[in-house]
Amino acid sequence: MRHVHFPAQRLAAAAAESAGLAAAPARRLGDKARWYLPAALTADFLGAAVPVGLVFEAAQQVRPVYCALGAALAWTGVQAVRRRYAARALGESRGVLPVVHDWLILIGVLAVARVVTGESTPRLSALGALLPALLITVACHKLTYRHLSAARREAHAVSRVLVVGEPGAAESVIEHLAARTDHPYVVVGVVPVGAGPLEGGVPVAARLDAAAPEAPTADSAALLGAVRSHHADLVLVAPGARIAGERLRKVAWALHDAGLELAVFPGLVEVSVKRLETLSAGGLAVLRVAPPVSRGVQTLLKSVLDRTGAAAGLLLLSPVFLAIVLAIRLGSRGPAFYRQRRIGRDGVPFVMWKFRTMVVDADRLKSKLSGDNENDGLMFKIRRDPRVTRVGRLLRRTSMDELPQLFNVLSGHMSLVGPRPPLPEEVAQYDEVELRRLTVRPGMTGLWQISGRSDLSWDETIQLDLQYVDNWSFTSDVDVMGRTLRAVVDGRGAY
Repeated sequence: MRHVHFPAQRLAAAAAESAGLAAAPARRLGDKARWYLPAALTADFLGAAVPVGLVFEAAQQVRPVYCALGAALAWTGVQAVRRRYAARALGESRGVLPVVHDWLILIGVLAVARVVTGESTPRLSALGALLPALLITVACHKLTYRHLSAARREAHAVSRVLVVGEPGAAESVIEHLAARTDHPYVVVGVVPVGAGPLEGGVPVAARLDAAAPEAPTADSAALLGAVRSHHADLVLVAPGARIAGERLRKVAWALHDAGLELAVFPGLVEVSVKRLETLSAGGLAVLRVAPPVSRGVQTLLKSVLDRTGAAAGLLLLSPVFLAIVLAIRLGSRGPAFYRQRRIGRDGVPFVMWKFRTMVVDADRLKSKLSGDNENDGLMFKIRRDPRVTRVGRLLRRTSMDELPQLFNVLSGHMSLVGPRPPLPEEVAQYDEVELRRLTVRPGMTGLWQISGRSDLSWDETIQLDLQYVDNWSFTSDVDVMGRTLRAVVDGRGAY
């Protein structure tokens, strides 16, 4: 798997420091770079002030400097109220849509200020002057996110976690965190509750009795000692029969009284926080999980976006289609388009269209190349596939070979965003979990395409598809389409 090395590296660095085997870093591992906050504030302030000042000066507004300062203060103020400058939020990936949401709030705030002050700059000019603020803020977020991701791959700017729970539950949490790199947690120790072996290689910081002790100070002393000896930033509890209810409550008291953070893993995986709602029933903390969106206004909006987007794309890209057809026909013998049977929603087969990127007899040659397959699952992928033509390599690199699928979107067999459309022979080997990805229409782009495409392992591909199926929303589709452009330019995994 492509990601396995990074968690191991982070774990080794964290464990070495906790054991005193590594030199103390200039700052704690859990801390982020100090320049994140001033960089964000400066980018937001100047990104709003400079364009507004220039536009209002050109429009001969009487107080362009005051307007520029007001816009800058309003933009930074909106984001401060929305807690975008909090240490937890700085550098973390939150997509484009939350920034757009903040920007729309800014428009509303300034619209009110415009009425109150009697400012008379043309509305379109004022709106255009605020657009750079949105773009600069998004660019600054991308910069800090890339820096933070790189730092975490090198075992910096991570949160050192102590996992507490029954051996089986604790080990499951540790394995899940170690298999992924899209989070800031590195497990530095485990505190099992009760007897039982642990095979994850994480040091046992302490061990709690299976039965709750008569004096709760026994649990508290053991946990606090483990936190201090392993320099943990967070205690993550995997609840079970032996660590729940009143016992967990007393553990929380001890940790919070000592100024330490506590988190509880509810046992759910790949569920968007937008689907979770905390409730209280008779003093019990209850977590309600909303069902996936499958009908209503959002699905109607998705259908409208698919059809109108596909129709507009085919109209606007018709000259590009003609140029690609000519390049393919001149580059190699055979038709310009390639048709292939794929499986769509609810297992219904359909014919998917693509530009031809391989030699004419590519399907016949596939069996001879089966031993060269570089994917660890059901997909067949070769980084330097000899069947790909010279023009086809360029089309794959830029993802333009997928453009004819706009016809499939227009006909309703596909969507602009969704899971990758599988082959019949792949679906024939699906298990119950993998079949769930067929409950929605496949898409031209999706989480798979923007997360590494063919560089991903089979398990990662399935998890991304299931994450989309379970947590879909119309706004998430818009966000994926926005991130697709960067993935196409980057070209990672496109072969």
